[in-house]
Amino acid sequence: MVPKPEEVNLLTGESAAQNVEAEKKPMSALDEPVSHWRPRLTLNVMVDDFVFDGSSLPADVHRYMKMIQLGKTVHYLPILFIDQLSNRVKDLMVINRSTTELPLTVSYDKISLGRLRFWIHMQDAVYSLQQFGFSEKDADEVKGIFVDTNLYFLALTFFVAAFHLLFDFLAFKNDISFWKKKKSMIGMSTKLWKVKKALKMTVVWRGLRPTFQFGAYSESERKTEEYDTQAMKYLSYLLYPLCIGGAVYSLLNIKYKSWYSWLINSFVNGVYAFGFLFMLPQLFVNYKMKSVAHLPWKAFTYKAFNTFIDDVFAFIITMPTSHRLACFRDDVVFLIYLYQRWLYPVDRSRVNEYGESYEEQKPHSQ
Repeated sequence: MVPKPEEVNLLTGESAAQNVEAEKKPMSALDEPVSHWRPRLTLNVMVDDFVFDGSSLPADVHRYMKMIQLGKTVHYLPILFIDQLSNRVKDLMVINRSTTELPLTVSYDKISLGRLRFWIHMQDAVYSLQQFGFSEKDADEVKGIFVDTNLYFLALTFFVAAFHLLFDFLAFKNDISFWKKKKSMIGMSTKLWKVKKALKMTVVWRGLRPTFQFGAYSESERKTEEYDTQAMKYLSYLLYPLCIGGAVYSLLNIKYKSWYSWLINSFVNGVYAFGFLFMLPQLFVNYKMKSVAHLPWKAFTYKAFNTFIDDVFAFIITMPTSHRLACFRDDVVFLIYLYQRWLYPVDRSRVNEYGESYEEQKPHSQ
């Protein structure tokens, strides 16, 4: 296979691992496939006693069965299964001219009939993906789902993912209800909701907010806009130096495959930083107005459940460290929201999330 590009320091040219072979390869040789070595061989022997009808023997088991005839009796040898799923691309070692020794670890373990049939089907599925045009890297990612995760834990992950989808639906439903009844933007950070609006279907959301007052601002709305602008001003003093400093630090201390790789990584980290800091102006507005009654708490609650589910996936799924940290940043913001909700108790004269106050409502007739 074609070897992965070597990571180097873009300024000094120092590689992540100095090769013993010091010869310089031409650029055309970088795209040529070279021999790789698999350092691990996993052997599994099926130990369960089973009985199948000879005329309806499963094909997946049949092709692994070996028979020998001793006299007039036919004996079945123990089923030997060579585990190909555990061979990951990241574990392969390049064989070059200076290689004199190669490590080999032979692992032996028993396997049950049910697990054997499951692994056979998984190997066939991965092979089918490659036949359909999937690259070896894509197929390797699929293998990693089953190899690097306990099967029971994986089943739990699918179960939790179903709840994630349910909470997504409920959060979306309550978002619709919230904006449909919302009459003003008092207490709402326009920076945060402009970002949310850009991420959603603009045409749909315009249709769901027909009752907004876009005329003259009230005093409360002017204060909200003032606090929001003030918060973004302070955060910009932190945001831009943080993004630029992070990009420079990574350029000096972290090795990349190319300048393009460093540029993409810097932009991604900047997006994570923007996403985190754009959630903070709402906290500042809440603090200045001493109120959280204007927030869509039902939708926030469902989104918080999804945030905690994302924390679980952050430990299960292989992902960049920056993305893993981004999962936990939402927890911090939500905990501060909960603290503000406790800190600012209910005030009947305070405007709620629908732009209404209890004192403004007419008493019901008896």
